[in-house]
Amino acid sequence: MLMSNRDRIARLHYMPYSFRVLQAGDHVLCAVTGQRIALQDLRYWSIARQEPYASADVSVQAELKARGSR
Repeated sequence: MLMSNRDRIARLHYMPYSFRVLQAGDHVLCAVTGQRIALQDLRYWSIARQEPYASADVSVQAELKARGSR
């Protein structure tokens, strides 16, 4: 039986300018908001923390929080 990647969370390795799919799926969850992000819409992530973000604003929030906790 073939398994569909539809409605499954993907596991990714985030790199500069791209990401590599480690486990097939069609979306990831924003590390801050928990919002579902379709892989074709994923634009923001942290390489250092290996986290996806739903928007540029959320990405900045996560970065500021990470810098503040050091």
